[in-house]
Amino acid sequence: MGPQFTWREEFNLGVDVIDKEHQRLFKIINKLFEYREAEKDAQWICQEGIKFFKNHALKHFNDEEAYMASVGYEGLERHRHVHQGFRENTLPALELELEQTDYAPDAVEHFLGVCAGWLIGHTLTEDMAITNKGVRKWGSLLPGEELIAMKKVVAQLVFDMFRLESHLVSDTYSGEKFGRGIYYRFVYGAPGGEKKQEILLVLEEKLLIGTVGKVLGIKTNELDSMLIHASRYTARQFAERVLKQFPSMEAYEIKEENFLSYEQFQKVFEKEKVQASLLFNTGAGYFAFCVIAPHLLEKGIVTPLAADNAMTEVKKYLSERKAHEAESEKPKVLIVDDSLVVQQSISQLLSADYDVSTASSGVAAIRAITLNRPDLVLLDYEMPVCDGRQTLEMLRSEQTFADVPVIFLTGKSNPESVRQVMSLRPAGYLLKTFKPEEIKKKIDAFFEKRKKA
Repeated sequence: MGPQFTWREEFNLGVDVIDKEHQRLFKIINKLFEYREAEKDAQWICQEGIKFFKNHALKHFNDEEAYMASVGYEGLERHRHVHQGFRENTLPALELELEQTDYAPDAVEHFLGVCAGWLIGHTLTEDMAITNKGVRKWGSLLPGEELIAMKKVVAQLVFDMFRLESHLVSDTYSGEKFGRGIYYRFVYGAPGGEKKQEILLVLEEKLLIGTVGKVLGIKTNELDSMLIHASRYTARQFAERVLKQFPSMEAYEIKEENFLSYEQFQKVFEKEKVQASLLFNTGAGYFAFCVIAPHLLEKGIVTPLAADNAMTEVKKYLSERKAHEAESEKPKVLIVDDSLVVQQSISQLLSADYDVSTASSGVAAIRAITLNRPDLVLLDYEMPVCDGRQTLEMLRSEQTFADVPVIFLTGKSNPESVRQVMSLRPAGYLLKTFKPEEIKKKIDAFFEKRKKA
């Protein structure tokens, strides 16, 4: 049994003509899910089913616009513009792909994923706004006030769409890895200008499966191309809904979208100024919402998604994730040092055999350990502000992390300094003056001993 699109009570707007058509579109999508698994006359059935879906979608757009006009809805033109984009750009591109591939299974899956994601996102963002449900609009805000408002907007949208309460973990998220993440990048531009706004949306895999996957009726805990296509469109409409709550950004239109690897995502935080960087915990998984302006990523670092390459890029993305997951089975080592030179040199030394991450302060280390528990922490003893001793004491005060192994890094080899380091009962210590091969040998020996134990 394949996915089944699940209608939920919160999808109801309270407008009979719109709610009935939404439910009908859900049922049609479910029929198409069934058709794609049929063996006899599958292609013809799928062709007819897709035409049926398209006709109902277009009728729904007309009915919805007529209702909005009848109640004097002030967002009618913007809503009509969104409908027009799906009707004149998205659907024709998907239909062309189906025809060119002779309704190949991958093309059908792409069509269904995009339509399902669009329907979820649009129903729970744009359509909810018709009846004044959802998030208020924030105007005439100073930069600091805008950040506060954005926190409220994002948390409220997550609740409206998925009935999840979001707890703000940090408003200075700096790109630490959490669980297995999906990294979306959306670039928006103001009409007729060079001004750009960039949104990075990171979703922990289990959160994605428990939200969009749940609506799709997906029972497994594995990502597939259908879920990726659907979540991409849901995430895009989520990002656009946030922008629309701020008059200074509501006219922005999508210019480019990409999937990022974690390494590409990290480049943002290494090189560019992030205007808003919010990390939330929903209880069902973490997610991050980051806003950057102006346009930042190096040209050519990622391939923009378009109608003619979306299937290929999703396959490539899933394949690379699978390869990376195999890589991530390596032991995880967190390097904590205020020196970027030390971070980079030890990272290069260990990266072939270990999954290495870095932090530049004790506070950043605690956050990194909370989000992505390492198998070993290499902790600089002589850091400013919060030194290695204080960091270890904070770590040991939390029962959850009391058994995380810590090896101190120290530049001092005199007996008194070594005695101070070892009085804290770490798993060991390494002198920064050691030769690289000595450091590597000692870390290998630590994990070998642990494996035997």
